[in-house]
Amino acid sequence: MLRSAALGVALVLLVACSNGAAPPASNQAAPVTAAATAPPPPPAYALEGTEVRELPSKILGRDYQLYVYLPDSYATEPARNYPALFVTDAPYAFPLIRSIARRVGDHGEGLRDFILIGLSYAKGDTPKFSRNRDYTPTAKGPSGAESDMPGRAPLYGEAENYRRFIAEEVFPFVASHYRADMHEKIYAGHSYGGLLGVQMLLTEPGMFEHYILGSPSLQFDGKVMFERERAYAANHKDLPADVFMALGGFETVDPSSSDRRYHNSVDMVRNAQAFERVLKSRHYPGLHIQSVVIGDEDHLTVFPTLITHGLQAMLAPRQEAPATR
Repeated sequence: MLRSAALGVALVLLVACSNGAAPPASNQAAPVTAAATAPPPPPAYALEGTEVRELPSKILGRDYQLYVYLPDSYATEPARNYPALFVTDAPYAFPLIRSIARRVGDHGEGLRDFILIGLSYAKGDTPKFSRNRDYTPTAKGPSGAESDMPGRAPLYGEAENYRRFIAEEVFPFVASHYRADMHEKIYAGHSYGGLLGVQMLLTEPGMFEHYILGSPSLQFDGKVMFERERAYAANHKDLPADVFMALGGFETVDPSSSDRRYHNSVDMVRNAQAFERVLKSRHYPGLHIQSVVIGDEDHLTVFPTLITHGLQAMLAPRQEAPATR
């Protein structure tokens, strides 16, 4: 009987201990996860002298960005104003032109220093969708065109509104934030970007003082820009602009060649030469136009060379007049 009582007391004490305070903490540390020990990611590469500005457009109802490059002298010459170069297709063209400005420009020895403004695609749009819409003059895009944005049909023909966006929203922003000489503005665009330049040239030529038109897509909508040129000529006696136009030697048609760099049907070289001839035939007193066909370059490879030539034509260092005695 006494043995049974003792056993009962022992069981009660055991249960009490199991339901009471927590057991002493273990000396073993919690396992360390891989995420906790991973080093932070390396910083992204940034282009020296550049910045990005957000620019929502009331005219277009879309958001854009401006990529801006300021030359080294911008910080050391605070009283100086600079020519402003505006370029389309900014994700590709902006870093390229910045590099050319620094290398070929050679601190003002090879090119005059300038402010570079890259015009981005619309935020949320693919490059193809954005440029097809913003850079083309009519809604009649190429036959069989497809959209690369699911749920959105191909869209063309908003170049005039995009021109207004540049004139009424981009220009005031740049003029108020940077020491840009708004009396020496340069436009640069390639392909559909070149077509946009032609649209501006025939709508409001004085919008830019200089135009660098690379491989302009003058075949668009049955060569509609030739019709617009005739309409402009019928109502104007002058076209005040300085135009540099360039294409690659393979941007033509050569049925006798097996080289795949030639175009199958669109002769962009012939179209550009015809456009230059008709402009020159008007004898506009304020128009200066020059063009070049760059050998051994095709539509995809020509831009670095043509933009270099264009910058050299538009931003050559000014020769100082010799001192008089």
